Amino acid sequence: MAFATSGSFPASLVPAQTRQALHTNYLTFDGSTGNFAQQYLPELYEAEVERYGNRTIGGFLRMVGAEMPMTSDQVIWSEQNRLHIAYKSCTVAAPGGLADADITLTIDLAVAQPAVAAADRRGAIRQGQTVLISDNATGLNVQKGLVQAVSGATLNVLNVKFYGTATNALPVTAGGCNVFVYGSEFGKGSIGMQGTVQPSFQQYANRPMILKDNFEINGSDTAQIGWVEVATEDGQSGYLWYLKAESETRLRFEDMLEMAMVEAENMYNDGYTEAGNAVQYQYGGASNAALTTNIQGSEGLFAAIEARGNVYSGFAGAAAPGSGALSDFDEILKNLDKQGAIEENMLFLSRATALDFDDMIAAVNGAYASTASASFGLFENDGDMALNFGFSGFRRGSYDFYKTDWKYLNDASLRGLDKEIDGVLIPAGTTTVYDQMLGSNIRRPFLHVRYRASETEDRRMKSWITGSVGGAYTDTLDAMTVSFLSERCLVTQAANNFVLFKGA
Repeated sequence: MAFATSGSFPASLVPAQTRQALHTNYLTFDGSTGNFAQQYLPELYEAEVERYGNRTIGGFLRMVGAEMPMTSDQVIWSEQNRLHIAYKSCTVAAPGGLADADITLTIDLAVAQPAVAAADRRGAIRQGQTVLISDNATGLNVQKGLVQAVSGATLNVLNVKFYGTATNALPVTAGGCNVFVYGSEFGKGSIGMQGTVQPSFQQYANRPMILKDNFEINGSDTAQIGWVEVATEDGQSGYLWYLKAESETRLRFEDMLEMAMVEAENMYNDGYTEAGNAVQYQYGGASNAALTTNIQGSEGLFAAIEARGNVYSGFAGAAAPGSGALSDFDEILKNLDKQGAIEENMLFLSRATALDFDDMIAAVNGAYASTASASFGLFENDGDMALNFGFSGFRRGSYDFYKTDWKYLNDASLRGLDKEIDGVLIPAGTTTVYDQMLGSNIRRPFLHVRYRASETEDRRMKSWITGSVGGAYTDTLDAMTVSFLSERCLVTQAANNFVLFKGA
């Protein structure tokens, strides 16, 4: 009878009679049979190598906005309309109705008032007002006139008498003219202006969205202690055990709170149903019914600018550095003049677009092509000096711009994966609103975050521990679960002053 052996040391492992390291008596960790040590111990670096630097992208909203509590499911705000009266895409025809009229001008109210129900649309130009009419194509053919009469069920048909001689031929094609009111004129002994213009406003709303995440580790793994020296992005440093993963989960969730406010979209899918202003979408496929209902989405920064702001595509991109960027930027300035004309603005840009801006500013210098004689700033730079080709701020026209790189657009695991968004221009302005919680008027930045909160519940950033490990004894689960939750939305007011730079 013989023994059947298994798992024993191989015959090649021969113990030595003295404490001497030989190739026949050392065990290794390399996975070969029977080995569990190495002849020469490796050098072990306890510190974790930070090969990606600061990995968080948070801080954008803290720089340009504020965070304030609210108690409702919806935040609603109103924005002023323009003060003066103007219409685009008007149609010019031969005069009708009055013998001394030169043209009949028909206003396209669908273009002028797209947000108003068709039955409620009315023209606001009245008899006796003086108007300036220009062609829509070039804006060079201009004629001034007096409104002789207003007719039509929606008050959108104007009989206009020209001042002077009708030297400029206005186009008669549909939608061929623009018109605005610049004054009025009445004869002696005439009655006053007939009719009034009621000021209107535009109302907008947004809904908070609920964000969640969690971290879990089972009780058995917490008993295997292995310390790693780290320096985390939230300022912690020293030795961490399994809570390093919890720390990274928290950092990731905090970044997502900001990214969600930037990227959020309203839920408009094939499966939605409307109940009042709320849009609900049945997600489907999840085992937890609570995950599948009341998914309404929210309006983030990019969505708000695309819907109500200005979108500029293909900034610069010329063959010569900076040669095409200045003309592109001047187009943006002209558009800002038509909006709120806010003097101070901030530019958050991708790396490529930031370099385009640097080249644009540098190209203004006459010696830009020669680095030996290039001069930047207040002093002449010697050719042997290290030149600073980056610009953090500049002034163009009547506007000041402060430029910075936006890490979110450069990170290879975030927007750096695509080339859709090149940057965003955000006005450094504030608006006065009435705060119901404070009971007074306060000034708020155009861009700010509202989160759900009350006297008993603050949902700005909640975290709690459940399970039966790590000091928590809430259930029979042999694990520790750290949960995170926030409920918030972004309020983008006066979006007409924002500019979104998109790739061509």
